[in-house]
Amino acid sequence: MKLRRSFLYVPGNMPGMLQNIPVFQADGVMIDLEDAVPLQEKDAARLLTRNFIQGFKDRRLELFVRINGLDTPYAEDDLREVLPAVPDGIRLPKADNPETVERLDTMLTEAEERLGLPIGHFKIIPSIESAQGVLNCVETAKASPRLVALAFGAEDFTASMEIDRTKSGEELFSARTRIIWAAKAAGLQAIDTIFPDVNDMDALRAETELGRRLGFTGKSLVNPRQIEVIHEVFRPTQAEIDHALAVLDAIKRAREMGTGVISLKGRMVDAPVVTRAARVLKTAVAFGMIEVDLSDEVIHGTK
Repeated sequence: MKLRRSFLYVPGNMPGMLQNIPVFQADGVMIDLEDAVPLQEKDAARLLTRNFIQGFKDRRLELFVRINGLDTPYAEDDLREVLPAVPDGIRLPKADNPETVERLDTMLTEAEERLGLPIGHFKIIPSIESAQGVLNCVETAKASPRLVALAFGAEDFTASMEIDRTKSGEELFSARTRIIWAAKAAGLQAIDTIFPDVNDMDALRAETELGRRLGFTGKSLVNPRQIEVIHEVFRPTQAEIDHALAVLDAIKRAREMGTGVISLKGRMVDAPVVTRAARVLKTAVAFGMIEVDLSDEVIHGTK
């Protein structure tokens, strides 16, 4: 299970921030060639990004590049310059429909063939950023086997809706839930939008907690000071881990008795409860908090 709790945007035209990427402790970094880079600096940003990725040795940190939209004259140059440095994947902005993802998939396959890389090496995280994108996100989530997550971009979304974004975020609820549904149905992770106020940590925590309750598994961010709060929210609590372990122990006893359901502290434990418990434990294992056997035989009672 790949942890993608935090994806930090780093402008591709700022060498000082690129050099500091190893110290930020985010799960992933999105080097931005799109909105953060003025037109007159696009070429320089591509070169800086390529050189940084080529020299970056600690590939435990996931490196994605946010290219410019495929409907712009800049995207092909972005890909041509940065793909030979072999980032982990591409963050695709303005993924309004599955055809956009399919087109990028084809371009990445052609690049892999030229570079001698295994087909499928480059991953894709489409960013849903418009009313049209939200309406089409169910199909977009199934558009390519390269997809590992769906991401939400609230700033562009609210602009497309001609509404203001508020800290309370009720105007984003419908879009958030639809994106989460699409991601879960396709077996993908769901990455929530940035929280733009880098000074309000309480509001950041509240929004991140809401996102976790809805089903998001991570969050994009614009300032490394936000990382700690986001990681805290997505880390399972000890009480959650203890309950999940108790659920697995209970269902094991149930199976030994020849049944698939049992009571635990007055509440029924059956297959959906076991699935939720396994998800908590997989996350805890990915965090390095526990070591536990999570084989199919343990979770589902089958080999």
